Amino acid sequence: MNAIAAVVIGMSIILAAIIFAFVGNLLQDTERDPNAGKIDRLSQQLAQQDSEIRGLRSELNGLKGQMADVGGRVTELEKAPQAEPVPAEPVTNPPAVQQTGPSPLFTDQFGGMAPREEEGDLTEPMQLAKKRFNENVIRPTPAVLRQILGEPRSTYSTSCEPVTNPKLLHALDTRDIGGIRLTMIRPALDSLEQIMARLKKEEPDIYAAIGTAGALCARYVRGSAKSVSSHAWGAAVDLTLKKNLDNMGDNSTQFGLVVLAEFFNDAGWYWGAGYSREDSMHFEVGEALLRKWAAEGKL
Repeated sequence: MNAIAAVVIGMSIILAAIIFAFVGNLLQDTERDPNAGKIDRLSQQLAQQDSEIRGLRSELNGLKGQMADVGGRVTELEKAPQAEPVPAEPVTNPPAVQQTGPSPLFTDQFGGMAPREEEGDLTEPMQLAKKRFNENVIRPTPAVLRQILGEPRSTYSTSCEPVTNPKLLHALDTRDIGGIRLTMIRPALDSLEQIMARLKKEEPDIYAAIGTAGALCARYVRGSAKSVSSHAWGAAVDLTLKKNLDNMGDNSTQFGLVVLAEFFNDAGWYWGAGYSREDSMHFEVGEALLRKWAAEGKL
């Protein structure tokens, strides 16, 4: 009996140990932290981010190495001998173009300035000039000028020739007006003096810039063997500003000549910008003013 009891007791002890171990493991699983899963996931994320940081650090180190290489090359270039600068070629003005034709300025038979040769058909007013200038001012035709002043001479050419008509010669005079010397019919010079006096008072800068390309010139209009220039009667004048000739026929006008046109139009003069081929430097006595002088016996 003692032996059986001993066996039973031994088996009971072994069984109790097994049961104790099983219950202990069961209790360990039951008491495990419920946040363990979250902690595991965070640990995995931290490990992944740490891996990425290590990768970025590796790239940064690579860039630092490249920058060091570039810095070394810059230092080498700075130490290298510099090429001598190539001296700039001196700027020279192009040679002045020599005029092959006749000078635009001539002297008339009385010592006044005669104009350049006219070009083109100067009889039909330009549309723009009709709207703004020459309002109620009519340009006298050669027929009207002949009727009032006679024929300047018996023959003409494209060059300035002396006036031979005694009646017209008697009506001509030469004066210095505003620093320019002109030969024109006497009442035209009187009118021009009044215009210049007003201009000097109201537009002194333009007055100081005025010059002339001439007035009296008995010849044909250039390119014509029939039409006589209005300059032949001493009833027209070409004016310049600061010695610059306004280009004829380009439909553009120096600003100062536009201002002058207002003064001349107010005095009854016609502005040459109204021609079909614009001639903005040209001013001539209007027909109404010319007939008025004739009626007053001034011609």
